[in-house]
Amino acid sequence: MTPLENLEQWVKTCKRCSLYSHRTQVVFGGGNPEGKIMLIGEAPGYDEDKTGKVFVGKSGQLLDKILLACNFSREKEIYISNIVKCRPPGNRTPTPEEQAACLPYLIKQIEIVQPSIMVTLGATALKALFGSDRRITRERGNWLMWQNNIPVMPTYHPSALLRNPALKHDVWKDFKLVILKYRQLVEPNHYCKYI
Repeated sequence: MTPLENLEQWVKTCKRCSLYSHRTQVVFGGGNPEGKIMLIGEAPGYDEDKTGKVFVGKSGQLLDKILLACNFSREKEIYISNIVKCRPPGNRTPTPEEQAACLPYLIKQIEIVQPSIMVTLGATALKALFGSDRRITRERGNWLMWQNNIPVMPTYHPSALLRNPALKHDVWKDFKLVILKYRQLVEPNHYCKYI
């Protein structure tokens, strides 16, 4: 078993917070653990809780379209996880206590995957990793640095784009910066027809 598979087995038995009592399945993460871009969302939703797979509902379908436009895929360049691994009831935002209970698992995932670039999707992911004083409207589009010098691009969560399509323009600008950083750090010849 790989270190990531070991961690997943551990997380599947977790009872650190009350979310375990509501879950159908733990949603650990998905994509390519060897991928050099790690996307971090907020929490599993209804579809993810039912399937045990990350970002498979409407937000996930929109995310896949964004990744396709970048010429990225979950099979090659992308690994995805969330701040919390169990669905909060009614898809509410996970509480600070729930986030704190689950955050060590995410930090371990980051250590194992060793991404070259991270992208936080939405305010919850940004605040969980960088502090509650952070604002997605202020930080998005600007590179931050995670502990061990991993560049992090904060952007809006795909669910925000479904509610407010005008945000798509900003998210596309952010992902173009991710493409340029990917060319700089990982693959200079990465092809994207838009940039």
